[in-house]
This record gives sequence, C-alpha cells and structure tokens, in this order.
Amino acid sequence: MDLYDVMRTTPAVREFTDDPLPDETLHRILDHARFAPSGGNRQGTRIVVVREQETRRRLAELNEPAVRRYVAQSAAGQSPWNPIEAPRPTAEEIAATHVPDSFIRPVLTAAAVLVVWVDLGLVAATDQDLDRIGLVAGASVYPLVWNVLLAARNEGYGGTITTMAVAQEPAVRQLLGVPDRFALAAVVPIGRPVKELTRLRRRPVAELVSRERFDGEPFVPLGQSPSV
Repeated sequence: MDLYDVMRTTPAVREFTDDPLPDETLHRILDHARFAPSGGNRQGTRIVVVREQETRRRLAELNEPAVRRYVAQSAAGQSPWNPIEAPRPTAEEIAATHVPDSFIRPVLTAAAVLVVWVDLGLVAATDQDLDRIGLVAGASVYPLVWNVLLAARNEGYGGTITTMAVAQEPAVRQLLGVPDRFALAAVVPIGRPVKELTRLRRRPVAELVSRERFDGEPFVPLGQSPSV
C-alpha cells in the first residue's frame, strides 16, 4: 500500500473476525516495526505476545478498575484520567460504575495481544524533574507501537493502543514475569478487522499547527485557505 494511504486508513480497531494471525505474519509485522526510532537508539522496548485465553482473561480483568474511572468521569462531563483535575465522582461511585463490554472484548477476541514494555533504564526522560506528568520517555516506545499498527494495516490486520491495564502495572508485571525496571506502555489487541477500513476524519492541519508561536497564525501554505 502507498504510505500515505496507510497513514490515512489506520483506525483504532476493536472488533475482530475469527481469522487467525499466523506467527509468520505477526513476525513480519514486528520485523518491520522494529525499525522505529528510540532515544539514543537504545531500543529498550520488549513485547510479550499473548495468545493463551486464560492470560487474556486476566488482562481483561485488570482493565476494569481504570475503565470504571474512565466511564464515571466521562459521565460526569470530565475528560477521563486527565492529570490536571481530580475525579468528580467519588471512589464509591467509581467502584459502582458498570464496565462496558467494548472495553474488555478486544483483549479476549483479538487473534493475539501484544503487551508492550519499556526499560526505564534506557529512556532519556528529560522531563522527569518538571512539575507535571512525564511524557518524554514515551518517545522511546510509542513510535514502535504505531509502526506495529501501520504494518498490521499493510497486512490486512488492525488493532488499537489500550492503556487501561497500565493502572494495574504491578499485577500485569507479576502475571507476565516482567522485571521491575520495565514500565508497561500499552496492551495492543491485534487481528482481522470486522469492518472494512475507510479514510479517517481528523482535525485539519490549521487547527493543529501554528507559525512561530503557540498563538501564531495557523500554518497553511501561503495563498491557501485552511482545509481538511
């Protein structure tokens, strides 16, 4: 496929057919994805391929506490899990919140589940001393995760980046036998999509990019109007 077509038609896939994902195909996906950049080219990412249903069932269970907070905050009009404001729902309200099946099913029905870890001893977290949530370390792991999804799209498969299990990282670490120095970055269910993929809709460049300053003019080619 043309690279730009792949970039414009790679959605978050959460519904999968029963088609298998052969080891040979998954290996090819990962073989291409591994060329993603990482800080200092230290390549600290490790991926655990999970196919056993019992392990996946446990991973799905570990999603539930974070999903409850996500759903409760959404219902309260908040951007869920944002690090700026505390949850409006009480702990009791969160605990009583129903977990929608859509948050759990992908881990159970995908052909394979990739559990992505990054070695904290190999990332350059240059924002670690700032008074906010750290983000920079993700630059050494998420490009590879996105490469996996792009390569999967090229092979006729799809998946999505899920992070609800990250809130239960110690339990996931114990489940999969992961050393303490590794941080859980994502759980990626992957399989054959049920729905045909189409071109996606996103905000136009002019709403994302400005010239010279954050409050500068929208970035569009000179003489052109903003467009999708």
